[in-house]
Amino acid sequence: MVTATLMKIVSPCWKPFAEGENSRSGDLNGRVDGLLWHKDSGQHVNGEFSMAVIQANNLLEDHSQLESGLMSSVESGPFGTFVGIYDGHGGPEASRFINEHLFENIKTIHGAEFSSENQAMSADVINKAFLATEEEFLSLVKKQWLIKPLLASVGSCCLVGIICSGLLYIANAGDSRVVLGRLEKEVKQVKAVQLSYEHNASMESVREELHSLHPNDPQIVVLKHKVWRVKGLIQVSRSIGDAYLKRAEFNKEPLLAKFRLPEPFQKPILKAEPTISVQKLYPEDQFLIFASDGLWEHLSNQEAVDIVQSCPRNGIARKLVKSALREAAKKREMRYSDLKKIDRGVRRHFHDDITVIVLFLDSHLISRSFWRGPSISIKGGGGILANT
Repeated sequence: MVTATLMKIVSPCWKPFAEGENSRSGDLNGRVDGLLWHKDSGQHVNGEFSMAVIQANNLLEDHSQLESGLMSSVESGPFGTFVGIYDGHGGPEASRFINEHLFENIKTIHGAEFSSENQAMSADVINKAFLATEEEFLSLVKKQWLIKPLLASVGSCCLVGIICSGLLYIANAGDSRVVLGRLEKEVKQVKAVQLSYEHNASMESVREELHSLHPNDPQIVVLKHKVWRVKGLIQVSRSIGDAYLKRAEFNKEPLLAKFRLPEPFQKPILKAEPTISVQKLYPEDQFLIFASDGLWEHLSNQEAVDIVQSCPRNGIARKLVKSALREAAKKREMRYSDLKKIDRGVRRHFHDDITVIVLFLDSHLISRSFWRGPSISIKGGGGILANT
């Protein structure tokens, strides 16, 4: 029997979704409907997938991608699936840059380190790719410093998942999140398992890490308007970009005064290194939900897993976005239908940009060592107002 609570969560599955309800799910690169972009279904190396993005900011600051096929620049390298969620702040430039460079850096670095004895992906390859992408972006900031100093205040969270050779690699810098839906056979329920570790100053463990890294700075984290912020400026402690908190050379004019720190700093305040975990995938592992923090502000891990488990696969990422928007409207004591009428920019007062990618896991495909299907490359949010 379906409980009343579960009915409340999954009821959107049986109601039409006005934003994009008549869209064709077969569109190769997704479909745009106003502030919503979605790719309702597709096939990746290890199963099916669904993607969706809803814009709230004037310029879309969330970027994302799904790549499936060869994971190396070497043709005899491994096949797999790559997911990237890039939640920008201060502007879209850093998240867009990561979208264009990180996966290519992973392929290049893997190819350079490739040998017949070691064809697998590795945490070291992923870490090097994060740092290479960071260096490339900071070089761009330096090059444009005099003509575009605000680029030094732009950054992005970065969440990556790679399924390769039966292993799942999760790398995270920032506060996006990936949740696994795992079947617990004893109770016949799909339980939520959070796989990523978030770097947000609201977490005591993150504040402790910052204090240990900066023992001589009592102002490394500041409680400001009831929110913990690094140096009173930013909530995340790890990111790609945010050059003004990583290199002292950008802590000066012409950068705006509100971003400049009163005291010079000797070492980077924020880090770009991701937290990386590697685990084997099992037949009980049903699906993965990757999302920017805009989703998790409104849905718990288990609520999101219940929706995915209880609804049809086709368009499931869009259903998750819709469920989050319904919760956002409810919190402001307004109707969902009225929230949808609010335009970008003003929308940010009600919810953040939200990106969701759901990967369904087929254990038969995951155990294979080869792939005969076409390579897939999809950039999330293509066509909505990211660059105008």
